[in-house]
Amino acid sequence: MKRTKIAGIEESIEAGRALRRKLGRAVHAGFQRAAGTPDVISIIKATNEGRVPRLLPLKMGRMAVSPFAFFRGTAPVMAADLAPLPASGLKVQLCGDAHVRNLGAYAAPDGHLVFDLNDFDETIVGPWEWDIKRLAVSIILAGKEAGGRDEICGDAVQAMVRSYREALAGFCHMPVLEMARYEIRRENAPGSLRKVLRKAERSTADKLLAKLTEASGHGTPRFHDEPPVLEHVPEETAAAVIQSLKKYRTTLGAGRQLIFDAFRPVDVAFKVVGTGSVGTRDYVVLLFGNSLNDPLFIQIKEALKSCYGPHLPGAASAAHSGQRVAQGQQRTQTVCDPFLGWTNIEGRHYLVRQLADHKASLDPADLSGGILFDYAMVCGETLAKAHARTGPAAMLAGYCGSSDKLDKAVAVFAQAYAAQTERDYAAFMRAIRAGRIKAEKAAAR
Repeated sequence: MKRTKIAGIEESIEAGRALRRKLGRAVHAGFQRAAGTPDVISIIKATNEGRVPRLLPLKMGRMAVSPFAFFRGTAPVMAADLAPLPASGLKVQLCGDAHVRNLGAYAAPDGHLVFDLNDFDETIVGPWEWDIKRLAVSIILAGKEAGGRDEICGDAVQAMVRSYREALAGFCHMPVLEMARYEIRRENAPGSLRKVLRKAERSTADKLLAKLTEASGHGTPRFHDEPPVLEHVPEETAAAVIQSLKKYRTTLGAGRQLIFDAFRPVDVAFKVVGTGSVGTRDYVVLLFGNSLNDPLFIQIKEALKSCYGPHLPGAASAAHSGQRVAQGQQRTQTVCDPFLGWTNIEGRHYLVRQLADHKASLDPADLSGGILFDYAMVCGETLAKAHARTGPAAMLAGYCGSSDKLDKAVAVFAQAYAAQTERDYAAFMRAIRAGRIKAEKAAAR
């Protein structure tokens, strides 16, 4: 057997420190939109190509609610802005859309609740800086939406980055199996996180059944129609969705296949979800197991290519976008939805997962006062866990260091990019008023 040299942790940390001589941490403060970057309205219109046309005004309306809502729907804009910026060369499995609404609570397979990243539509292997910068900007925008002053929001960003650095320093010394099992749970969470977990605990399958369905003439529940947000599909479409479950089943492990086989589909509907995802094809399937008191909701969500892909020449990319999302989530989360998989419908790629398994996230309106700081710090630890699981944790810890240089740099960047987002939002609103973009009035989400 060929002997393999295993680099020591301190050696890897030192290699990370050495990267600062090539790219100092203060450099991450800089932001200026590169010359030649397409204008925001053009990027938005390009992103909408191939989506369901009748739903685009709804998407635009949801983005028009506030600068933070606009930010949520414009990951491709930020991808184009991040790509030209200096990066250390260290890569991780990116969440890709790391903002405060894309972290939250959900149920592990054994039923206990955990807090983690929970949206991976844009996931891909790329520079770690892209995730932390997007998360930082979201703290500024969500904090301001909750009434926070610029200075307070900037301090919260520094708290997030400090939490990220300190968590990395701990994770890089953990044994591999201990790191693989590490969870953020209710018992060690600050008050703001416990609030999210309590919200998730209330979001049971029974309540989802009551919220989304109605009794049919045969006594079996079926989805109620609330167009355009929830509505039944033509019979041929429903048949294609049910047929796609056969391919999906093959992406599950043998044990999960056995559990899935115990359920029978009874109804299919089209459902609009989120902000950036509006306009993609998204189906929900209602299944029952042993009785009508044993429901399972499966979501079959169209998976598009990652918006970061065009900015990562030579990056490994799965041929199937649903597979990319599912496997990125499996690499990143400590515990995953047991029904996570992928399939195809009429040549399009789809991610398959449970529609809701006790999922909950904090509303931006709740991010006021000390809650913003507590939540920012938990988000920093959560992102560090994801990056430590999928990237060179010790080198990352070495590069980030123990001083506040990175904290301050990212906070400066976040303020600058939040201001750019507000300018982009203003341009977006002008385009709506001028009729260049059609938008339906929508409530904040």
